[in-house]
Amino acid sequence: MPVVPVYNLDKQEVGKHTLSDAMFAVEVKEHLFHEVVRARLAAKRGGNADTKERSEVRGSTKKIFKQKGTGRARHGSRKAPIFVGGGTVFGPTPRSYAMKVNKKVRRAALACALSRRLEETALFLVDDMTVAQIKTRQVIGIMSTFATKKALFVDVPNDRLELSVRNLPNAAFISVGKLNVYDILRHDHLLISKAAVEALEERIA
Repeated sequence: MPVVPVYNLDKQEVGKHTLSDAMFAVEVKEHLFHEVVRARLAAKRGGNADTKERSEVRGSTKKIFKQKGTGRARHGSRKAPIFVGGGTVFGPTPRSYAMKVNKKVRRAALACALSRRLEETALFLVDDMTVAQIKTRQVIGIMSTFATKKALFVDVPNDRLELSVRNLPNAAFISVGKLNVYDILRHDHLLISKAAVEALEERIA
C-alpha cells in the first residue's frame, strides 16, 4: 500500500497516510482512458442537427405533370429530392451520441487515472481544504505554493472553495462523488483532501 505525505494548504507536511491499493496502486491501462473519455465527450454532443425529408418539406403533393406523353421522366411530386427546394435524402436527424460504458470499466479507469497521477508525483494529499473566506486570490496562492499551473481540487462538498475556484480558467473544483477520469486527465495536478480519499475508498470498497 502506498504511503504518502499529508500536507496543509501551506504545503507543510503534517503526517502520513496509507492509500488503498485498489484505487491508487493498480496497473495503468491507457485503453480504459480512451474508452471512458470518448464516451463522456460523445454524451456532451447535442445531436440536434436536422434536415427535412420530402414528407416534411412545404409544398403540394399534386402530380406536377401527366405520367405519359411529355417525353420527360415521370414524377409525382415537386418535393422529390432532385428538385430545388425538395427534401433531403438520408440527412441528419436528431439523435443521441451517448455510449454505454460498464460500471466496472468506469471504476477501473478512475483507479488507473488516480494511480497515474500518484506515479507522476502529481497527486497531493491535503489534510483540510477549508478556506476562511471566498477569495480567488487565495486559491491562486495555494496553486503557487504547490507549484502547479493547472490543478483539480477534490473535496467533500465545500462551498467556499468551490466559489473561490470557479473564476480560474486553469483550476476546477469537483466534489468527490462526481470525480471522473476526464477531469483528472485534463489537469496537471490533483489536490485531494483526506476526507475525500476516505469517502472515495469507502465508496469503492
